[in-house]
Amino acid sequence: MSNTISKIGWRFDNTYSKLPDSMLSKISPVPVKAPKIVILNHSLSKQLGLDFSNISKEDLSLIFSGNKLPKGSDAIAQAYAGHQFGQFTMLGDGRAIVIGEHISKSNQRFDIQFKGSGRTPFSRNGDGRAALGPMLREYIISEAMYSLNIPTTRSLAVVKTGETVMRETPLIGAILTRVADSHIRVGTFQYAVTSKNKNDLKALFDYTVNRHYPSLKKSNNPAIELLNAVIEKQTKLIVDWMRIGFIHGVMNTDNMAISGETIDYGPCAFMDYYDPETVFSSIDYQGRYAFFNQPGIAKWNLARFAECLIPLIDENKDKAIKMATECIDNFANIYQKYWLEMMRKKLGLKGEEIKDEGLIVELLSCMHKNKADYTNTFCFLMNEKILDDKIYNNQDFINWKKQWQERLKLHNNSKEKSLEIMRSVNPLVIPRNHIVEETLNAANKDDLNPMLNLLEVLENPYQKQKTKNKYQSPGPITDEKYQTFCGT
Repeated sequence: MSNTISKIGWRFDNTYSKLPDSMLSKISPVPVKAPKIVILNHSLSKQLGLDFSNISKEDLSLIFSGNKLPKGSDAIAQAYAGHQFGQFTMLGDGRAIVIGEHISKSNQRFDIQFKGSGRTPFSRNGDGRAALGPMLREYIISEAMYSLNIPTTRSLAVVKTGETVMRETPLIGAILTRVADSHIRVGTFQYAVTSKNKNDLKALFDYTVNRHYPSLKKSNNPAIELLNAVIEKQTKLIVDWMRIGFIHGVMNTDNMAISGETIDYGPCAFMDYYDPETVFSSIDYQGRYAFFNQPGIAKWNLARFAECLIPLIDENKDKAIKMATECIDNFANIYQKYWLEMMRKKLGLKGEEIKDEGLIVELLSCMHKNKADYTNTFCFLMNEKILDDKIYNNQDFINWKKQWQERLKLHNNSKEKSLEIMRSVNPLVIPRNHIVEETLNAANKDDLNPMLNLLEVLENPYQKQKTKNKYQSPGPITDEKYQTFCGT
């Protein structure tokens, strides 16, 4: 077995574990009873420079359950804090372990993390385990996000543990292998600030800059520049979410990655019928993380990040607060700029016109009023055939379309160029909620074919596909709202 593992191509270079002891806990995954590989992401393994082609399913199961760790790994659980639904809490990896940092053949550094790998010192009252359904959900959604060209953590493998996980009912236990640029979060900085050791914050800051933003080391004020860099990345990320109708569901500060990747796919889902107040999370009773609230929550989270950096921005606290506040206050301008750019692309508009925002808002209002599907509306505008286009015969929509067509004529635009722009940003398929549920239900009954078929379709979301009809149709409109759960 050891010889087999050595042939895979792991190249570990573990640096986070060298941070102060207060920031992490060295701990190994808790062995599981009867691991069995469910799915392995072969395309991702190739990108990582790993070769599993000659590895048996039994050995794969041992590897990705954590029962047998590869040479060079240095397993740790990371400490972090976070504002969860606005309430500050001390947290940490309660059911996840980073087994090491793998260096790809292109010299990119990736965290390799097991999620559902057992209790850690940060587990509190949790069991440290995960169920098969939520782990497969993260696999599906994260890989869909990757294909949609949105920064994201990715999923390398899922194994069943052969053990039962108790939630409301007994569930099949599972472990997900997650691949990330890193797992440094806003909440990681919040934890460092609360540390009794004042050097922890500086150590984490230096590490983050070296790992993710090395060019800032030459800056006159690296701390303020780091804040601006993270604001820029997070703004672009949220705009991308809004582009595809994605709702994260749990935008706590511990779920905002400094790298700018989408992280932690718990109660997440994609919006079918356009409603800016859409909420999917079963515990988001007030709509804090509703679709239209995501930009504002991003700003709020970034403000918490700014607070952490105050001691590093300037020795004069008042001056530091003023500088950080100016950065945060600029979020709205940055977001509006990128959002308008994105929406113009969704509508195939070239150039800029003062009435563009009004045209966009009118379309969204019309979609909301008539319960139009968010994704399929833009498919319809691209002349893509959809199953139910009668809704667009509405007079409000007809009037709006005339305005839009007149706007398209400006700036020497052509129909061909307009369509080219639209097809680059408007997906034809997304992970439809009812389809995802169908695949998960089948997977829980040992039928993986629906999931594999869905993943195949989601690999090319911007291209026409023969099997598109099934995957393009939104779920039925019912009085019962679709709900998702965090899995803990």
